[in-house]
Amino acid sequence: MRHLSFFCLLLMPSAAVTAVPAYQPVAMPIGNGADPLASGAARMVGAILEYTRWPAEHPVIRLCVVGATRHAGRLDEASPPHGARIDLSPLSDPTEPARNRCDALYIGQLAPVPLRRLIGDMRGKPVVTIAEDDPDCRSGAMFCLIFTPQTLSFQLNIDAVSRSAVRIDPRVLRMSKGGY
Repeated sequence: MRHLSFFCLLLMPSAAVTAVPAYQPVAMPIGNGADPLASGAARMVGAILEYTRWPAEHPVIRLCVVGATRHAGRLDEASPPHGARIDLSPLSDPTEPARNRCDALYIGQLAPVPLRRLIGDMRGKPVVTIAEDDPDCRSGAMFCLIFTPQTLSFQLNIDAVSRSAVRIDPRVLRMSKGGY
């Protein structure tokens, strides 16, 4: 599998967000509350959705959450693309047919077998997959978040993107060059 780092978000108080290659961190405000990375995760998911094109326009993006998550507590604050709104929905069972219920799937910790089945079920479907707990990006998800105490970044799994029915804006690839 070929993976590219997209960009890093350096979490700092009151700074602007700018997209640049992975070797140059981007400043981003830290959130408040018990999990300051949850705010960053919401912004990162919003940015991913902004670069995503589905086969048909979506006035509502159905963002499903599955598995045990650490930083999904503020996903309802993700900025939807082009004026769409986010409909956040938990999936209690990873074997549910998510491909018909979800436009994007935020995946927390799952056992390897259910995770492989879930990701495999999404192949060829218009569903963006984002893994919260897969820093090596081996699950087959399209995007894999990487959390550290002061930064948030993600890797792009080109193979997973190519097997999907969604299109990711080519600027994601341009921005990731140099971030191997």
